[in-house]
Formats: sequence, structure tokens, C-alpha cells
Amino acid sequence: MMITGDALIGGKAVKGTGAGVRAFNPALGQVIEPEFRTVDTAQIDQACRLADEAFDTFRALSDERRSVFLETIADQIMALGDVLVERVMEETSLPRARVEGERGRTVGQLKLFANLLREGSWHDVRFDKALPDRTPPRPDLRMRMIGLGPVAVFAASNFPLAFSVAGGDTASALAAGCPVVLKAHFAHPGTSELVGRAVVKAVEICGLPAGVFSLLTGVGNELGIELVRHPAIKAVGFTGSRGGGLALMAAAAARPVPIPVYAEMSSINPVFLLPNALKNRAEDIAAGFAASLTLGVGQMCTNPGLVLAIEGPDLERFTTAASQALVGGAACSMLSPGIAGNFARGVSQLAEHADVKTLALAPQAEGKGAPALFVSTAASFLSQHALQEEIFGPASLVISCKDVAELRQVTEKLEGQLTATLQMDEGDLEAAQSLLPVLERKVGRILANGYPTGVEVCSAMVHGGPFPSTSDGRTTSVGTGAITRFLRPVCYQNLSQALLPEVLRDNGSATWLRREGELTRN
Repeated sequence: MMITGDALIGGKAVKGTGAGVRAFNPALGQVIEPEFRTVDTAQIDQACRLADEAFDTFRALSDERRSVFLETIADQIMALGDVLVERVMEETSLPRARVEGERGRTVGQLKLFANLLREGSWHDVRFDKALPDRTPPRPDLRMRMIGLGPVAVFAASNFPLAFSVAGGDTASALAAGCPVVLKAHFAHPGTSELVGRAVVKAVEICGLPAGVFSLLTGVGNELGIELVRHPAIKAVGFTGSRGGGLALMAAAAARPVPIPVYAEMSSINPVFLLPNALKNRAEDIAAGFAASLTLGVGQMCTNPGLVLAIEGPDLERFTTAASQALVGGAACSMLSPGIAGNFARGVSQLAEHADVKTLALAPQAEGKGAPALFVSTAASFLSQHALQEEIFGPASLVISCKDVAELRQVTEKLEGQLTATLQMDEGDLEAAQSLLPVLERKVGRILANGYPTGVEVCSAMVHGGPFPSTSDGRTTSVGTGAITRFLRPVCYQNLSQALLPEVLRDNGSATWLRREGELTRN
């Protein structure tokens, strides 16, 4: 499949008319052809209108047909073979094993949502039968979930497949019956076009309206803002910077009809080294921490950017071992020059901070990221909010606390996070119990004796958390729960069987339903 530099609107390849952008090979420092032009206002409008026109037809499909559609997308992605893998490697400098693993995760997500549709619980069907003899009488009430409408999805920079064109936001929106208008990320436009063409091919194979999926190309904040402002768009899925997420949230809130923005933005994912674990396993924990911190050159939203522990010889053992593991690390190409530049600035700011001591700082290089480890005190962390700012890359800050009480005090001051990790052994239970209520308020996923990088794609996973880790801490962007972001409830009162949706009829297809509040399997 050739990469042409086209946007994909209504099943057709079209050229944008605005500013051009080319992909960049971070490892070689070379521009990659072809040029991708920025779509104009008329093209954005066309994609959104076609999505709006397709919505009622698409959401009315049976669960089986939408399942087959998601599986067909997965098949078409796999059919791209090495063409896709090699283009991702070229545009991101990610190694083949990582790219192939991410492709597997992308395909797995699509199949996970196909299975959810067949299982049927997502409808959340509820029946409360009429009680005509009650005073006052109760009407017949039935409820189900339906899709919100067309969804604008913004591809992520750090996961060119799993959080991009056919990633979790797109998969969950399509599963909900919502057409998707996708803004491709400028850092991997060729990858985006390839996957976009696979989705368009699946739309054709399954005989769906062409407006079910469109891919918009180009650069500039206005493209994204204009997409969010379009009246046909009913929700937004975004993974990126806090600044970008806040801008989209502001645009969505300022619309005549505001819409929800589900944005994953910023997280430093604290790791708590509780006293007995630190005493018993300081060096082993340090080795695992270093591996987690440098995974993917630290370009993971669950990267362990903060370590919290009680001061003393055991913490010094940890910092010594972690520093030794990190200081010899080579500088590796980051995903884009922009990410590399931001990382370098963040590391420089910590290295020059009066209240921060540098423990390990591997030699840096332009366009690359090398490991860095710093340490500061709880008092400094509590008084200076800037020490909570995310550095997107292989850098972490250790905070030394006087005791468990101060550890909890620091925890109370943390912003919302995607994850928190408890390294704990026998004897640490009391300390963990004191932290747990705070962590439940602060984070979306709490781990014990592991590391936050590596997000399992399954029903129980939560990849979300309180602001600013996400814009809405009630939701997740990974796992089957992600579909709920793009659904809303509709209640039907006293409608005849002929008018009711098939899933709500007396002998309907609902697999799971609540009758008078009791959940049963049909």
C-alpha cells in the first residue's frame, strides 16, 4: 500500500490545502516523504457532516455487525504486514519488537470490544414493569444505552498504533456506534495514513456508510480547535499534553452546546518504597525501577517519575543502586524533536534547581533522551508545586520523607495520577493501610510490588484518574469500560412492543438485564 500524503474523508483520498508537514526520522535526522497538507475548513466540515449523516445508520447496526466490523479493521491492519511495521519504525525510531507488540495490542483492543458487543452487557438494559394497581400507578419503564454521536479522536504521539488511528479511543467509540473523525498526529503521518486506509477498507468490506470514519491530516492548533467546535461532534478523545488537553476542554465548554472531552494529559505515577520492602529489597527494587523508567526511552504515560520513601541508609542503598543502573544508560532517540527538546528543558531545570540534588545524569545528546535521577526533600516538594511537573522521558525525582506521617502528607498534596505503586513486604501493611484511602482519591490504578509501565488491555483495567491525569476521573481509556465515555442512557416509557428497540422488547435480545433492580442473565 502506497503512502500518498492524503487525508481520508468519506472513503475518498483528498489533499489538504493548508500548510504542509513531513514525517521525520529521529534516529537518522532525516525528513521522510511525502508531504501531508493541512485540511481546510471545508474539508473538516465535510468529514463531520458525513459522520453525522452516518450516525443513525451505524448505531442501528446489530451488535454482531459492529463486532464483525471491528474484527475486519483488525484483519486489515494485520494485512499491511511489514509495510506498516517498517513505517512506524522509520517515523518513531521504536524497535521492531516494540512496534510488533503494539500492533498486537491494537488488534487485541479491537477484538476485545467485538467480544464486548457480543456479550451484550454494555447495553445496561433495565426493566421496571408497569404497576397499574399501585397508587399512583407506575408506568412501564425500560432503559438502554446508545451512542452519543460522532466523536473527534486525537492520535497520540507516544503510541503510534495503540493510542492513535485505530487505538483505544477509536475502537471504543466505534463499538458504541459512534462514527469517528480522527486527527492524525503530525509526528507519524505515514503510519496514520496506512492504518486509516485499513479502517476505510473495513468500512467498504462491511458495507457501512462512508462517513463512519475519516482521517484528517495537517498541523496547527486551529485544526483541532475547529474540529472540536463543529456542531456535529458530540465528544472528544485525546491523549497528549496538559496544555493541549486544556485547550480542547476550553473550546468544547465554550460551544453553544458544550460536549465532553476525555483527555489523558499528565501523570508522574508515584512509587512508594515502604520501610520493610526498602530494607529487604532496596537493590532489587532499584533494578526494576530503572528498567521501568527507561522503558521506551521513558515515553510512557505510566512512567515512574516520582519515588517516595523514608530517609535513612536503606533509601541511600536504593538511590545508589538506581543511580548506578541509570548513569551508564545510553542516550536514545526520542519520538520527535519536540519531545526531546521538552525533555532536555525539564532535566535542565531540575539539575539547576536549588533544592534538588542530581544523583545520576547520563550524557545527553540533541534529539535523544538519557536517564536522569534527582532527589529532594518532602519540605521542598510540599512548598514548590513545580516539582510535581511531569518530565516526559527517562527522568525521575526521589522525595525523602522523615517518617510515614510526612509520607502521607506528601501524598495528600499530589495531583491526580494514573497510577501509584506500593513496594511493600510483610510488616508494611499498616503503612500501606494509612496511604490507601488517600491513593484511592488520587489515582486510577494502585499496584503492589510491580511497576506502573505496562497496561494490560482487559475488562478490569483502569487507565484514567483524577485531574490532571485525565479530564474526567470517572472514566478509563483502556479496557471495556472505555465504551461508557461515548454512551448515554435513554428511557422508554409505555412504548408499544413495536416501537421499542429490539433489545428492550419482552422477548428481546438483551443478554444481561436488570428487572426491578436485580441483575439477571437472559
